[in-house]
Amino acid sequence: MTATSIYDFEALSITGKPAHLSSQRGKVLLIVNTASACGFTPQFKGLEQLWKDYGDQGLVIVGFPSNEFGAQEPGANDEIATFCEMNYGVSFPMMAKVQVNGAQAHPLWQWLKAQAPGLLGTEGVKWNFTKFLVGRNGQVLKRYAPNDTPESLRKDIEKALKT
Repeated sequence: MTATSIYDFEALSITGKPAHLSSQRGKVLLIVNTASACGFTPQFKGLEQLWKDYGDQGLVIVGFPSNEFGAQEPGANDEIATFCEMNYGVSFPMMAKVQVNGAQAHPLWQWLKAQAPGLLGTEGVKWNFTKFLVGRNGQVLKRYAPNDTPESLRKDIEKALKT
């Protein structure tokens, strides 16, 4: 089966439970690969603020920890969850640690990268905190670089929430 939208995927939550993205049908999603020991880790605070500001309008932030870049997410899922909650008050959904590049990349990440290639058409995720904005129809609207702050996404998120 070839995926036609984000709703065709599932992942494991950070607590190990199945998370079917079809349960988010009709919402705007911001999918982010995260790491606890990265220079961009403070973005968790901004992501949590977006979740608080727009969650009741239909925005869902989904974090996917990855240890691929500089081994900046070495912990187990329970350690990651504790770190995110204690240090940044993260309450948005976090998934179990995944790979985002290469042959072992999670199928969702393979699809996201194909739908919204990066700079000069390259598909690979270059670093932690790469973000994908997905519209209410389950299609990728835009890809953002790690240095694009959560605050800088507000206009695009607001536009997506209105459609």
